[in-house]
Amino acid sequence: MERKYKRTLYASYIGYITQAIVNNLAPLLFVTFQREYAISLEQIGFLVTFNFLLQIVIDLAAARYVERIGYKKAIVAAHVFAAAGLVGLSVLPEVLGNGYAGILAAIALYAVGGGLIEVLISPIVEALPTDEKSSAMSLLHSFYCWGHVGVVLLSTLFFVAAGIENWRILPVIWAVVPICNVVLFAGAPVKAYGEEQESVPVRKLFSMKLFWLFFVLMICSGASEQGMSQWSSYFAEKGLGVSKTLGDLLGPCAFAVFMGASRAFYGIFGERINLKKFISLSSLLCIAAYMLAVFAPSPLLSLLGCSLCGLSVGIMWPGVFSLSSSRCPQGGTAMFALLALAGDVGCSAGPSIVGTVSDAFGGNLKAGLLCAAIFPLILLLCVGILSRVRRTGVSEKRECTEKSLEKV
Repeated sequence: MERKYKRTLYASYIGYITQAIVNNLAPLLFVTFQREYAISLEQIGFLVTFNFLLQIVIDLAAARYVERIGYKKAIVAAHVFAAAGLVGLSVLPEVLGNGYAGILAAIALYAVGGGLIEVLISPIVEALPTDEKSSAMSLLHSFYCWGHVGVVLLSTLFFVAAGIENWRILPVIWAVVPICNVVLFAGAPVKAYGEEQESVPVRKLFSMKLFWLFFVLMICSGASEQGMSQWSSYFAEKGLGVSKTLGDLLGPCAFAVFMGASRAFYGIFGERINLKKFISLSSLLCIAAYMLAVFAPSPLLSLLGCSLCGLSVGIMWPGVFSLSSSRCPQGGTAMFALLALAGDVGCSAGPSIVGTVSDAFGGNLKAGLLCAAIFPLILLLCVGILSRVRRTGVSEKRECTEKSLEKV
């Protein structure tokens, strides 16, 4: 890869670290928000829903308008919004005179940035002049995991060193990351994905059975990942009886480390590995990990199941992105935006189903996790269908031509 495009690649890596910051910093402060601003648990829950709904809106808007605005302007703006939201998390509750309103305003700002980053970074990397597209995509997504690990570890260290009462300093420190990336992206060449050929209109994507197969794959990828990730801290804390800090380290932090390791492994050795087979084997491992977490006779083995789940889901999200771009190279930004939307739906549905089923069984979290194992099973079946489509002679290079659209 030319040196000038390496700057784009490095900026994209930092972009996913920024995404990890805006998604995972506020949850570390929920208890503090509740104590300082007298916020109810219902209001705390709405903060998560609000962030999710705004990112869904951004996913939909990006599918229609990003190509008109331009990739470079949009990705720079995304980091400006992310930085503004992080700084706002520190100052807006006091400036507005209403703690809860200030937090919502800050979330609104960085949700715009996070949603744009999620939609734009993958097609930006996919458009770079490199032959190993799927490996680059997997390595790219591993930086979200390392960012997640860094947010938990460094924020915990800050709380220990400076005290939780000085939490307002922390979001400002983390805002330095997107601010620096504004400068990095501003001086980097950014190519639009599929700019060499005409993109398929959204209505054509909706008419394709193959697109809907990828849509389901993305929902299952997000649900398989977050169904375990969002509950891993609770699982560790309740199962092992450890402190909240140690529970976070043994739960979501360990999950993120294993997920990042999986993505980094494929990023390095991906050119030697069949991607569909790797996703299929990962789906089987994911099912086994859920079963281990549910049926293991000891808490330590259950926690091992949580960690193995992180290892198994690592390839799912970036792998589906890579498969969709290779089978539908004319999908353009709209396809990436709609697949990101599907992933967000899965990320919301997975934890919700686990919680709902667990409540129905008297707070038994294992019952909810057992139900969530359906998602990697569906993903495994869909990858099998995708492989069958290829064997029947459908050309990967012609999936998105007008003729193929009429046939598929």
